[in-house]
Amino acid sequence: MEIVLNNKKALVGGSTSGIGKAIAFVLASCGAEVVLMSRNEDKLKAVLSQLPSNANQKHSYLVTDFNDFEQHKHNLKSYFANNEIDILVNNTNGPSPGNVLNKDEADYQQAFDLLFQNAVYTSMLALPYMQKQNYGRIINVSSMTVKEPQDSLILSNTMRTALVSWSKSLSNEVAKDGITVNSILTGYFDTERLTSLMENQAKNQDISLEDVLAQRKKSVPINRLGDPKEYGYLVAFLASEYASFLTGAAIPLDGGIAKTIF
Repeated sequence: MEIVLNNKKALVGGSTSGIGKAIAFVLASCGAEVVLMSRNEDKLKAVLSQLPSNANQKHSYLVTDFNDFEQHKHNLKSYFANNEIDILVNNTNGPSPGNVLNKDEADYQQAFDLLFQNAVYTSMLALPYMQKQNYGRIINVSSMTVKEPQDSLILSNTMRTALVSWSKSLSNEVAKDGITVNSILTGYFDTERLTSLMENQAKNQDISLEDVLAQRKKSVPINRLGDPKEYGYLVAFLASEYASFLTGAAIPLDGGIAKTIF
C-alpha cells in the first residue's frame, strides 16, 4: 500500500520541531503541499528548506503565535481569506506542567485558548472548503492523558479531553460531507517537549534525567520512546483515502502504555 497525497494541501501546526515537524516531513514525502505553522520565522524557513518536494509541491509557511489567541485568530482569518486546505493537523505546544492545586483561573484560560480554542477556530475556518469539495481531513494531536490523566499535567488533561469530545461531535456532523475528524492520543515520543517534562520531573523528584528517561522507557511495553516519524506515518494514513471509513476515533499511539481498553 502506497500513500499518495498529491494535489492535497496540508496545514500543520507546531511544525518546526518534534512531532509537528515529523508530520510535515512525512506528508510532504507522500506528495502533499505543506503549510508549516509556528511563531518562529527563522525556524520555519529552516524546516521549509528541508521539506521533500518529489511531487513538485510549493510548500509555504504561516507565522503565528498559538499563545496569543486574538493575534492567532487574526492571522488565521487573513490566511483563510485567500487560501484553502484539504488536511488540517491541529498541533500546538503544550501548557506548563502542574497539579490541580497550583494552577489558577488565568492558567486554565490560557490553556483553554491554546489547546481548545485554537483548534476549534482553525477547524471551523477550514471546513467550508472541505464541505464544498466533499473531502477533508482534520487530525488532532492529543495525548494519552485523555484516557489516563496524569496529576502533574492537569491543564493538558483537561483541555485535550474537551477537544477530543468536541471533535467526536464534529465528526458526526460532517461525515456526510466526506470529512473525517480523528484524534491521536500521544504516548512518549523522543521530542524536545518530552525532554522538558522529564527535566521538570527530575528536578521535582531530585533524581537524574537519565533515571527519569529509564523509567519512561521501562513503562512502555515496547521498551523505548516513539520515533516522531512513526507519528507522521499514522497521520499520513488518516489523511489518505485509505482512512475514509475511520472517523470520530481517539487512537492511542503509545507503544502499548495505556492500561485501558476503551
